[in-house]
Amino acid sequence: MPAEPSTYHRRVAEQKRTAIVDAATALFLESGYDRTSLAKVADLAGVSKATLFKQFPTKAALFEAIVTEAWNIDGANEIRPEPGDLETGLTSIGRGYVDLLTRPGMTDLFRIVIAEVPRFPELGNTQFDLGKMPYFDSVRRYLDAERAAGTADIDDAELAATQFLGMISNFVFWPRLLLVNWSPAADAMSRVVDEAVAMMIARYVAPAP
Repeated sequence: MPAEPSTYHRRVAEQKRTAIVDAATALFLESGYDRTSLAKVADLAGVSKATLFKQFPTKAALFEAIVTEAWNIDGANEIRPEPGDLETGLTSIGRGYVDLLTRPGMTDLFRIVIAEVPRFPELGNTQFDLGKMPYFDSVRRYLDAERAAGTADIDDAELAATQFLGMISNFVFWPRLLLVNWSPAADAMSRVVDEAVAMMIARYVAPAP
């Protein structure tokens, strides 16, 4: 029976995985998805081709890892506050969404997809299916839970989630794709979240019994 890998070996494997993902992201941005080979990724990451192929046998698998890690939040692809207080829950989600959108690599990921999706539509599908939709669905489920708890009057949780996340991302994230120096101050992003929450409360809070 093979022995379990030691803590040291697990740490080394994780460091190599991080180096591979970072190298692939940089090369996809610089040279494009099509012109980036796994051999080039291995060279830039400083790992052997055997090590890379062991973790990522295909370029598609490597891109899936980039997407999954970009959207990963503390080990899970979702934020789900306990229902019962719509304002507190939405504020928690909103601040977490700002942290997610402004984390290193998120803008790069979108730029890769936008540049390559006309020739490789599967990249868009991967970004949508493994990144955006799992997160969006977690917000929708939270709003459904608030409705079930009687704290929110929401007939269409999908629409409500779109409205809330859109109010935040339209200021915090989307300008970054066009404006290289777009970097709002923390207090400005916090105010956007507070205003988005206030609008959601005005529209969807359940009337007092």
